[in-house]
Amino acid sequence: MNKPMESREGSSLAYFTEANSAEVVNARMAPDTDPRLREIMSVVVKHLHAAIKELRLTTDEWFKAIDFLTRTGKMCDDVRQEYILLSDTLGVSMLVDAINHDRPEGSTENTVLGPFYVPNSPRFENGADISLDGKGEPVLVKGRVLDQAGKPIAGALLEVWQANADGFYDVQQKGVQPDNNLRAAFTSDANGEFWFRSAKPLFYPIPGDGPVGEMLAALGRSIYRPAHLHFMVSAPGYDTIITHIFTPDCPYLQKDPVFGVKQSLIAEFHKFDDPAEAERRGFKGPFWSVGWDFVMAPKALPAA
Repeated sequence: MNKPMESREGSSLAYFTEANSAEVVNARMAPDTDPRLREIMSVVVKHLHAAIKELRLTTDEWFKAIDFLTRTGKMCDDVRQEYILLSDTLGVSMLVDAINHDRPEGSTENTVLGPFYVPNSPRFENGADISLDGKGEPVLVKGRVLDQAGKPIAGALLEVWQANADGFYDVQQKGVQPDNNLRAAFTSDANGEFWFRSAKPLFYPIPGDGPVGEMLAALGRSIYRPAHLHFMVSAPGYDTIITHIFTPDCPYLQKDPVFGVKQSLIAEFHKFDDPAEAERRGFKGPFWSVGWDFVMAPKALPAA
């Protein structure tokens, strides 16, 4: 009687069965496979096969999953990344970020980048108005960039972007919104300070016309992101901060479909209706004001 072919590990893994499925797949990797790739694929295959066995997945359900992933890929282009949206709504983006940005206590916490970041935003001087369409309630955004000892960090780059009062980012409405509407970059001054004028953020729906929207509807989950401003703050020698600041009065703070809200990132917005103060700040009427300090942690040294 012929003996079954044995794998490099010496086990009988030549033939696929339900019982040994993950082990057979992982045993086919070549000896010179990159070690990190081997580790990643081994774990992914192991847990994927375990989930399918636990669920007793049907062929029809498998075809629906393939169709879902195919349609997700077809929704991706230079402006829209449906796979990032899928990662966000499954909590994967936030989990990866949490694992990779375990900063010292007191540092500003990270949250998701989101699908609408655009590099090389136009630079503006502090005090500029970035609301080019003039919609929404005006807001003054001001604050400082500090190190963990509370000392100012001069020359930090602050990139900011947000949706307009209609719930869309500029890149979603080419030809409707002005280019770079509510999108800009500022530099902290010698005291670490920055300030600019914008529009008070409002909640808005994530794109719901694709496979991810269908999934959220089937699960009975909200598609509305709570009101926020995006920030990316960078400075030489410091870990780059990718975060939001949220309005405290938004009804969707605890229903964020991408799980991006952290309690430490909920800001205080104050309403001002003093005409003299409005004129001094460059507004024509009542305005909101929010102050926020970004605390940066030193960049981790590479492993020896």
